[in-house]
Amino acid sequence: MRRAITEVLSRADRAFRRVTTGAGLTMLAILVVIGFFLVFRSGPAFDASGFGFFTTIRFDPASGVLGVLGLLYGTIVVALIAVLIAVPLSILAALFITEYSSGRIRGFLTGLVDLLAAIPSLLYGLWGFAFLGPQIVPVSLWLTENLGWFPLFSSKENALYIQSMFIAGLVVSLMVLPITTSVIREVFAQTPPGEKEAALALGSTRWGMVKTVMLPFGRGGIIGGSMLGLGRALGETIAVSLLLPQVPEITRHVLQFGGATISGFIANNSGASGLALSGLMAAGLVLFAFTLATNFTASVIISKSRSGAGVDA
Repeated sequence: MRRAITEVLSRADRAFRRVTTGAGLTMLAILVVIGFFLVFRSGPAFDASGFGFFTTIRFDPASGVLGVLGLLYGTIVVALIAVLIAVPLSILAALFITEYSSGRIRGFLTGLVDLLAAIPSLLYGLWGFAFLGPQIVPVSLWLTENLGWFPLFSSKENALYIQSMFIAGLVVSLMVLPITTSVIREVFAQTPPGEKEAALALGSTRWGMVKTVMLPFGRGGIIGGSMLGLGRALGETIAVSLLLPQVPEITRHVLQFGGATISGFIANNSGASGLALSGLMAAGLVLFAFTLATNFTASVIISKSRSGAGVDA
């Protein structure tokens, strides 16, 4: 007769489980409270604008016009530019740190990447506004003159190339780089050594092993890290409030002056009251829901991928 195996937790294990469970439930409760607070405070804006709040570009409480479409468009464009720049660099950096660098250099680069995440966003914004922006203007001008036939790089005649969504996305990409690199690096480091050695034993080159073993194994981590970086870019506030004029609009001219994001617009108008404040709360609610959906999707992708199998078990 088989004897049932039961798990007997020590007092320390039980205490640790209670603490971690309480911490998780506390975070969930905080998210629920924030959500209800935003819903409650945004009620007047939704009552005044109705569904038009989601389809209107202008945000002008003085004239009674409240819309989040222009702000949401700028938020998504800046975030996508940041992710498109940061993700390839993150993959290459993670591969180099994990597979090509020596032990001493690997430790230094890992610390350096983590250190980038500790730099305040205000410093990124000031650096982008005072230094990087003017340096990128010639690049934007070159892209317009040589690749203007492509709609993404076209600009109006005599346009200004400062405080553009392209520059904002470039600065935000530097802020996204640490989190995406860290996630992808951790996934690459979990690649089964046996599979890597088998590929090399069969005559594969180092790059062939990376292409056939490491990249397929880390595909879920790459996607998940990219979406976590996207969530980080969507919520960036201080840097974009300095780098963009915060004028809601929908335009394909991302290289020229203009654009706004939800978080940056809220930061620049934080002293509002009445209907304007309710409209900002409603815009914050949209960003809150959008960011939560992005991060939740990233978590699902990571947990269901081969590289994330068993993580949540």
